[in-house]
Amino acid sequence: MKPLPISRREFVGSTLAAASATTALLGAARPTASHAASRRLHLSTNSYSWQVFYQREGKDFGAALDTGLADVRASEIEGYEPGLGTLDDLRRLEPALKTQGLEMRSLYVGSILHDPDELEKSLGQAIAVAREAREKLGTRIVVTNPNPIQWGGAQSKSDAQLRAQAQALNRLGRELKSFGVTLAYHNHDIELRHAAREFHHMLAGTDPDCVKFCLDAHWVYRGSGNSQVALFDVIRLYGSRIVELHLRQSQNGVWSETLGPGDIDYPALAEAVLKTGARPHLVLEIAVEDGTPRTLSPREAHLKSAAYAREVFAALPG
Repeated sequence: MKPLPISRREFVGSTLAAASATTALLGAARPTASHAASRRLHLSTNSYSWQVFYQREGKDFGAALDTGLADVRASEIEGYEPGLGTLDDLRRLEPALKTQGLEMRSLYVGSILHDPDELEKSLGQAIAVAREAREKLGTRIVVTNPNPIQWGGAQSKSDAQLRAQAQALNRLGRELKSFGVTLAYHNHDIELRHAAREFHHMLAGTDPDCVKFCLDAHWVYRGSGNSQVALFDVIRLYGSRIVELHLRQSQNGVWSETLGPGDIDYPALAEAVLKTGARPHLVLEIAVEDGTPRTLSPREAHLKSAAYAREVFAALPG
């Protein structure tokens, strides 16, 4: 049960590789007034979703960025959360987003925060991208999932590395906050090994005023052995720090083609999050892996997912 062979490291740059070449071709009109009037809740989507759905169709989302971003907009989704590595990535993407009328309220940056040899470069890149994104596109949230020692590897960070990483998150969060951007810590499953020591220290060991939380509900669910008990405990522990939700579903442990009823009780999750006082930014991150049904186009899958998200999270303000 393996995801399609594309990682966050690969998608951070590849969605933008063809942006310069395609920007001139982006001729689709902005959303109409009637479309805007029908919005009930702002939804965003992560670029990873579109890459894996396009890959399943034998297409390259980055090579067809004009078509891809038009699909995003046609899916009743108003926002796009890209993975960005450099200022050049941001500058290539900016005109494409504006042509399509898509907001970029949040973005994802990779980071290496446990290694002193990589730390300053990683922090500098994240801060530079965040500052320009705030100035030019009004970005409010920067999501980061500090890199493991090796993606897919068995190595775990030492206590000293975990302490250093938490200190670096505090430093990054303070700097971003100084110009109006919120840092949101994100995790995959690797951080939940060994009694979830890395995951918990990145929240329990950081300043809540500087480091907030992007809850990726399904990675917490999967990383804790497909446990809703663990997922809802995380909400009870850290719910007040949730500023963003990544939304994905599964059926019997396998990623679903759409967000809908399944292994995670999303209506209960929405209620639990709202009870903490959090009012998170919602980002669809539906994805496909071995065993995921193949019945819908990327646009159709996101349309259905957006409708379900708006139903479940109807109590959220826009």
